[in-house]
Amino acid sequence: MDSWKRRVVGYFGFVLFVLIFTAVAYRYGMRVYEGDPRTMVEALRFSVEMFTTTGFGGDAPWESQQLNAFIAVMDLVGMVLLIGALPVVVTPLLEEAFSTSAPTSLDGEVSDHVVVCSDTSRATALLEELDSREIPYAVVEPDADRAVRLHEAGRTVIRVDPESVEGLAAANLADARALVTDVSDQVDASIVLAAKELAPDVRVISVVEDPDRERYHRLAGADEVLSPRSLLGESLAAKVTTALQTDIDEAVAIGDSLQLSEVSIPHGSPLAGSTLADSGIRERAGVNVIGAWFNGEFDAAPPPDATLSAGTVLLVSGRPDQLERLVDLTNSATRRFGAGETVVIGYGQVGRTVTEVVADADLPVTVVDREDAEGVDVVGDATEPETLRDAGVESAQTVVLALPDDTTTEFTTLVVRDLAPNTQVLARVEETASVRKMHRAGADYVLSLATVTGRLSASTVIEDRDVLSLNQQIEVVRSRVPRLSGRTIGRANVRETTGCTVIAVERDGGEVLTEIGPDTRIGTDDRLVVVGTDEGIRSFERQFA
Repeated sequence: MDSWKRRVVGYFGFVLFVLIFTAVAYRYGMRVYEGDPRTMVEALRFSVEMFTTTGFGGDAPWESQQLNAFIAVMDLVGMVLLIGALPVVVTPLLEEAFSTSAPTSLDGEVSDHVVVCSDTSRATALLEELDSREIPYAVVEPDADRAVRLHEAGRTVIRVDPESVEGLAAANLADARALVTDVSDQVDASIVLAAKELAPDVRVISVVEDPDRERYHRLAGADEVLSPRSLLGESLAAKVTTALQTDIDEAVAIGDSLQLSEVSIPHGSPLAGSTLADSGIRERAGVNVIGAWFNGEFDAAPPPDATLSAGTVLLVSGRPDQLERLVDLTNSATRRFGAGETVVIGYGQVGRTVTEVVADADLPVTVVDREDAEGVDVVGDATEPETLRDAGVESAQTVVLALPDDTTTEFTTLVVRDLAPNTQVLARVEETASVRKMHRAGADYVLSLATVTGRLSASTVIEDRDVLSLNQQIEVVRSRVPRLSGRTIGRANVRETTGCTVIAVERDGGEVLTEIGPDTRIGTDDRLVVVGTDEGIRSFERQFA
């Protein structure tokens, strides 16, 4: 029973008690003080008339002071009961009558959909991917407020328990194409067990926080187990700029010779402060600048006078030797030739992954965490300058922020940047919306767990979605575009309409065209390699794929 319904029952029970008590007391008072006895029925009638404010019948006025005092007190009690009825009874009834409620089951005709458990920031990215492909889905959310919020936003959602067979049956799981669950390691395992009991042939995909628990999800019956935190940690570790371990470790291969990479302009870089034209990147390195992230916002066609401030991330294409020349240009002499210390702040799954990868490369690393544990070198609050000084942040070459809370990460970035203006700062955040704030705080490179998880889940669920890059700030996909068949690249207007850039055309027989121009014609069986933001890629897929 809902809490307000329990309150209503309790309220009416109390009112009944007061009515009976008043009747008994009134009957006693009339007999003792007024010398005018009343039956119980007559006393109850008086009690009802008084509390309903319809009058006192023929009993008034009373001669005794005792009974007059009793009537005055009970009048006040009646007023309190009347006023109390508004918040306890009337208001909840009106709210229930006029408020929106989420459904508790799907239409029986819904099929070939994706069941998503449940409403998280990481699930949002997956839902947007499904929307772009017009793939039906249903979010299973046990929390009433969250379910209503999704329902009002136009999402398909049902308010049921995803850990129960009945709840998944209400989501038509037996007719679904897949189930994706990303709540917590233990809850996800429970959902997998319920899903396999109800629909053993439906593909079940779970997301784990701790990769060591993957085997338990497999034992529960999960068909795919994803570990985005490990992927994110490996990506941040690959961005640690020491010697020749550079951004090109994460380059995306396009054909035999062309590679696509994100190259950051770190604090202290000789290019920081120059414009794109004055930097001479094209002439000195030979790469093509496809786009750039300025303060966390992507520009698909940066103008020549765009300023390359510290923290700018260039999206470039070129041969491996050209990318190495560009990285050499962007880094200071200290970064090119020194093997400086890396400080990892936060020793959760992401922090441990970064530490392991950097240590395996025989690079010095110091770990900071609030809790003492094996592998932690400095214990303390990362937002306190003293803790960061003890960790050697002032002399470190790279600081990796792997904290679980975005607000703490943002504040720590400000403290690190104040202590070490030229230190490279790499960070992970939970929410996609925090990326821009992190860049404004002074971070050089930021990855969102929500974005990485959404891409990873979408590429697993949508089997025909050919994603070349899951763990960078941009997304790279390979896609057939029947709607553009016969058009030239110039007439297709892909960049103008979606903000994405076509960087290659793959043709039958394995031929890959990387030198493409406005006159390159798109064939019926061609597949375009397109790069852009997640929003841009979704727009491209809606319009052309």
